[in-house]
This record gives sequence, structure tokens and C-alpha cells, in this order.
Amino acid sequence: MKLQHYLGGLEDLGPVSTETRVFVEPWEKRIFGIHAAMMALSSHLDDGEKTSTFHNKWTWADLRTGAESMNPFDYFKYRYYEKWLGGISSFFIDEGYITDEELNELTEKFMTNSEPDFPSKEDNATDARIEQYLIEGDSPRKPIEPSYQFFDGQTVSIKDPPSKGHTRLPGFLRNKTGIIDHVYEGAYGYLTDIEEDGIGPGMPVHCVKFDPKEIWPGNTEDNFYLYADLYEAYIK
Repeated sequence: MKLQHYLGGLEDLGPVSTETRVFVEPWEKRIFGIHAAMMALSSHLDDGEKTSTFHNKWTWADLRTGAESMNPFDYFKYRYYEKWLGGISSFFIDEGYITDEELNELTEKFMTNSEPDFPSKEDNATDARIEQYLIEGDSPRKPIEPSYQFFDGQTVSIKDPPSKGHTRLPGFLRNKTGIIDHVYEGAYGYLTDIEEDGIGPGMPVHCVKFDPKEIWPGNTEDNFYLYADLYEAYIK
């Protein structure tokens, strides 16, 4: 979200897509299903009963890291689920589940309407785990008691941490000043530890109020404010 992933306030970027359909092409439903299954089978949710050959950690942060590491020109060229497909495919190749050559061969079979050889179906325990995940999800709230450093009404500045992968800090808020509107109860992570971004196992999250006139000088309307929920690691 520091570069092409969150371009709030930048002008002359061309037309903005107003597509409202969740899935534009039928294959996009499969990509969503693959991602949901990977999250359900993620190693960080492993309860000791291994039901699948998938042995990695996979969360929303991992998906977005893969998509947002794309070349900026490619990022703007492809649609939403095309970015998902690229990130997931790269992950499976990097982790050794499939080779680049095998993926190209399977793709060629699909493109020529030739039925590829699918692996054998997982057992019912895997299906049950995926269904349970779709019902319960994976909460970002952590079972620890936070130590609050900032409080309601306090004026704060926003940091500008290095973004090597995914980040939850919008680029247009970096180095800006805001006011703590309220502090959420509890400690939160981002489903995974983004160490280079400063987010560890859990910390307070604050709703910060910003004056748009400071963020976009000379290009805002009167009488409104912008609110952003930010991890404490982003605030000073």
C-alpha cells in the first residue's frame, strides 16, 4: 500500500474501474476457492491432525504480499483475481509444490481443452476442516493483554516504515499528523507476523482522525475528516 497498492490522492492515473460483479469470469471462483482452502489448511492453524499435504502458512497477508510484489505496470494491467492467480502460482512454485515447467504443461492442456491429470481427491477430514474455517474464520485478535501507549484525543504522527512486502499503512498517511479518535479494546495482529513492517504477535489498534487538507493540500472539500484504523507500530 505504499506504492501501487494504495494510491489515494494521486491524479491523472486514468479511468477508475466501476465493475461491481464479484466474479467476472467463472474461473475466478476457483481461484477464490483455492485461496480459501489454503487459508483453512494453513500450518499456523494446525491442531496436530494433519489432513493435507499442504504444509505452509498462508493468510490474507501472504496472498497480498504475492500480488503486491508484482511489477507496478503489470499490477495495473491485470484484474483483481488475475493478481491472485499470479501470487498463488508463484508461491506454489517457490515452495516446491510444482515446477514452472509442470505448470506450463498443465496450462497448455487447459488452453487446448485437453483434460489434465488431476491428483487424487483429499479425504473427508480435509473437506471438514475447510468447511469449519469458512464458518469460524481466523480472528486477528490475540489472547494477550496490550500495553497502551496512546490515548483518546492525543495528537500523534505517523511513521514511514520500510515496506519490503505487504503493509497495512497507506502511503498517503505516512509522515502525517492526526488525532487519536478512539482506542480499540484488545490486541491485534494481521493474521501473520509482518516483522519488517513492525507488526508482531499482537498490539493495540487506534482509530486516527486526519484533516484531509493536510494530506491533500488545496485539493479537498470543507467540513469532513478521514479516519484510519492503524496498528500502534505505525504511530509515534
